[in-house]
Amino acid sequence: MADQYKKAGVDIESGAQAVNQIKSIVKATQDANVIGGIGGFGAEYSLKDSFAKFKNPVLISGTDGVGTKLLLAIQANLHNTIGIDLVAMCANDILAQGAEPLFFLDYVGVGKLDPSQMKEIVSGIADGCQQAGLSLIGGEMAEMPGIYTNGDYDLSGFAVGIGDKDELLGAANVQAGDVLIGLASSGVHSNGFSLVRKIIKDADLDVHQTYPGFDEPLINALLAPTKLYYHAVNPSIQADLIHSIAHITGGGIADNLSRSIPEHLTAQIDRSSWEVPTLFKALQKWGHLDTNDMDQVFNQGIGMVLVVPKENVAAVEANLTAQKQAYYQIGKVVKRNAAAVELS
Repeated sequence: MADQYKKAGVDIESGAQAVNQIKSIVKATQDANVIGGIGGFGAEYSLKDSFAKFKNPVLISGTDGVGTKLLLAIQANLHNTIGIDLVAMCANDILAQGAEPLFFLDYVGVGKLDPSQMKEIVSGIADGCQQAGLSLIGGEMAEMPGIYTNGDYDLSGFAVGIGDKDELLGAANVQAGDVLIGLASSGVHSNGFSLVRKIIKDADLDVHQTYPGFDEPLINALLAPTKLYYHAVNPSIQADLIHSIAHITGGGIADNLSRSIPEHLTAQIDRSSWEVPTLFKALQKWGHLDTNDMDQVFNQGIGMVLVVPKENVAAVEANLTAQKQAYYQIGKVVKRNAAAVELS
């Protein structure tokens, strides 16, 4: 029967081999609250110590994938960092609400399971979890011939954190006069890749070429993993120095920042306060895009925005400097006189 299953396209032995190869990688991410190991029907995580820290504990969760950036990774046969993107898309979201990270679960769907490829993917996920302060406690590898062709795969993830209900970050805390501190992105991150791929096709670009202004092949610049901001930002969260945070994903700075500011206020952003990275300028040129197009799709070099009371700015910037995180004062919060975030 197992032989018939293999002929149908599912190799149980390869699955077992893949699990054995990733056990030590996964275990390296786990803290003392993880109960048991890989192989159970459900992952177990103790909340006893976590709940004790908070007066009114709230679990904060986020789930996401990495979109069509996966297609570039598959085409380039580069799989060791795409897992970092997966974790970052979830972890940066829960960080934006002030969550203390707890654990992460992943899902990988493949056409044909290759243990060595799976090890690369999960190594990236484990790396991302360590950068985000998350324990990787479980996941699923599903071999599904007929849904995915050989060589194709998909990723999704789920992060859980904890916070005190009365101390969560968000728009309700924001006041006029708050300063906007933009944290540098590491590149395109994991949004806008359907447009990126269209630009590559329409402009007939060779992703393995190093173009003028770049110090590496285009594919390396595009696949640079999404920046994880936990270690840079958490010291300021713990010190109660931040009112709100926006994770800059699809929709760009304006759309995501508007989710972190109350309706009676808006943001004035000074474009001259940071230099848009070469990669975005090149994509705009190759794609014949106007600035509005770029703003609506890409992060433009700013991966996260902290909304900070003016009196706390120096302390927040000191924390960012200590963590070697590049940042810029990109604007301020003002009373609303217009319909949207103002970029000028």
